[in-house]
This record gives sequence, C-alpha cells and structure tokens, in this order.
Amino acid sequence: MKLQKILVPLDGSALAEAALPKAVEMAESSGAKLLLIRAAEAHTLPGVDPTEAQIKVVQEAEDYLAQVGDRLAALGLKDVETSVWYGPAAYAIVEAARLNKVDLIAMTTHGRSGLGRLIVGSVAESVLRGTTTPILLIRAAEAPVQAPVEKGEARPWQGPVAGRV
Repeated sequence: MKLQKILVPLDGSALAEAALPKAVEMAESSGAKLLLIRAAEAHTLPGVDPTEAQIKVVQEAEDYLAQVGDRLAALGLKDVETSVWYGPAAYAIVEAARLNKVDLIAMTTHGRSGLGRLIVGSVAESVLRGTTTPILLIRAAEAPVQAPVEKGEARPWQGPVAGRV
C-alpha cells in the first residue's frame, strides 16, 4: 500500500501522542504527509450561551496542534498539516479521513473492555465501525492484556491456499 496521507487524531494526551512515533516513521519511509487532527467540543450548562466556550476550545486545540507540529518540524518532518474539527471525536476522525482522502488512520487505544468501555466508550471502535480507511491501532503500554474469551485451539492453516497470499 502506497501511503500519501496519514491521519493522526490527537486529544492532548500522552496516550494519543503515542501514535506519533510510528506515524512519523511510516511517513518518512513512504514520503507521506501527516495530517494531525483534534476534535474540540465545548460543554456548557443548559441555557448558557456556548459561543465563548466554543471559541476557547477551538483556540486551545489550534494552539496544541501548532505545538505538536513545531515539535515534528524540529525533528525534520516538513510535510505536516493540522486541522481542528468541532464535534465528537469519532465522527470528526471518520469525516476528516473521508474528506481528506487519507490512506491510513494511526491512533491509540486504551484497550478498555467490559464496564470501562461501556461507560467511557471506545473512540477507536467507533472509528473502526465508521470508516473503510485502514487503521493502525496502537495499544497503550499500560493497557492490560487479556486472552480471548473463546475456548479452543488455534493453529496455522495448512490448506491449499496457505502461503499463496
């Protein structure tokens, strides 16, 4: 797969930025452009004019992405674009990937399961279900590793198609 544009969604956390080293490596080796995006959404009390809060979260997101872009430029990466999207993260990532015709989405996941995922939700899972763009999903180092729930035995396929792909 020839990569021309890699989208990296960031939320200001070290966890989200953990996708950057692999995305930078892939961009450098393929000559791809990096598109850094951040979804911004203001939460205000009912009846309060949200305009000021909306402007503030968008400005903070722009400043953050500019800082990340500057850090990448200091490392020698020149082809970096940034974009702030207003709205929920998963929707913003899917739409940014579609409208920018990206070849890959590189993002991290907390690796939550069970009640944690039910309560917090999974942006990564929502993105996976909402796009046909390939996704490089990078697991957080601190995420617990859990064996699959299914019981049984797994082994390499030895059929007539094995090895031809």
